[in-house]
Amino acid sequence: MNIKTQLDRILETWDLLKHPFYQAWRAGDLPVEALRLYAREYGGFINILPQGWETLFDTSTAQEEREHAALWADFTAAIGGVGGEPSLVETEKLARDAAQLFATPVSALGALYAFEAQQPATAKSKLEGLRSHYQVPKAAARYFELHSANWEESTKILVQIEGLPLALQEKVLLACKQMAESLWAALTGIYETCSD
Repeated sequence: MNIKTQLDRILETWDLLKHPFYQAWRAGDLPVEALRLYAREYGGFINILPQGWETLFDTSTAQEEREHAALWADFTAAIGGVGGEPSLVETEKLARDAAQLFATPVSALGALYAFEAQQPATAKSKLEGLRSHYQVPKAAARYFELHSANWEESTKILVQIEGLPLALQEKVLLACKQMAESLWAALTGIYETCSD
């Protein structure tokens, strides 16, 4: 079984499009306050993404991610939210896991793949939900517009992973699994907080 198949099997298990929070968003079943909570809590992770690319010595993509974090801040402000550090146990753990996994190139590849391979589909779903069900300014959609067709980053990561020896590919798989689980758990924490 090739490495892409193994990575994608991990992501099938933790497919963020199947998470109840994203399904409720797409259906318009979340109150705007839930989107505000999500924007603040998930923003901590978005701000850490450039570190992963820096670890891979990809300074141009790291700079793009810093610009994307600014778009995330625009999304947060456009829906009436405020930025800040994650405060939920699950989103704090996501930020810690990301920082730890982004510290070495091999684990950064697996962790970034877990996020970047799913981001176009999740961004498209969230964008459709915003446009169909929420009366928000255009600035709220820009982050998701940009990412809904951005497959370049996951493709770039996969090329690097495929060039690794098998022993290092095993470490990539472990990092991908850890990040995928942490992303799922963060959404669960946000969703359960909104449902209380």
